Amino acid sequence: MPGRSFADAVRWSREGTELFLDAAGGLTEAEYEAPSALPGWTRKHLVAHVAANADALGNLVRWAATGEETPMYASPEERAAGIARGPRMTGAYLTEWLTRSAAALRTAMDGLTHSGWQARVVTAQGRTVPATEVPWMRSREIYVHAVDLDRGISFAALPDDFVEALVADIAAKRGLEVTELPYGPPAEVAAWLAGRPHALAGAPPLGPWL
Repeated sequence: MPGRSFADAVRWSREGTELFLDAAGGLTEAEYEAPSALPGWTRKHLVAHVAANADALGNLVRWAATGEETPMYASPEERAAGIARGPRMTGAYLTEWLTRSAAALRTAMDGLTHSGWQARVVTAQGRTVPATEVPWMRSREIYVHAVDLDRGISFAALPDDFVEALVADIAAKRGLEVTELPYGPPAEVAAWLAGRPHALAGAPPLGPWL
């Protein structure tokens, strides 16, 4: 995709992880149990989802490294169950899982060879993609959900180049041409496309994404 390179995605995945870890760090048990910006999800749901996502993407990196088919999740039910377990975990355990899974994913990605990055893997949505897509998949999760934590991070606080790439990516997935996007700041357009609260006047409602 024009405007987004593999190096960009690796950088965003690292910077986004640091942002999310900082935002989630120091949460008290009561703060963990408070609602996130995602309807029906507490911060515990959200952090469990982000931690499980790192483990799942780690499966794809392992697949790319070894050639042994390792799906992100054994089934859609396993993914849902991982999120549902979040509220039953302590905040301390969630923080440890979040930190550990993020570190393991980075270590796995750092160790992948050039040929490994070219290997084909299958996403949870059934798309066959090169492993080079993994850092971008992680970047989207970690940055958008950093906003969802409702800890004072907005789309406007995310890197401009990431926001531009995110707008192009979601617009393509929603089948929208650039000319069909509402006029406004890119961060607000990104929020609208992602089905999050935004300040665009007259933009039609969109369902949630990610």
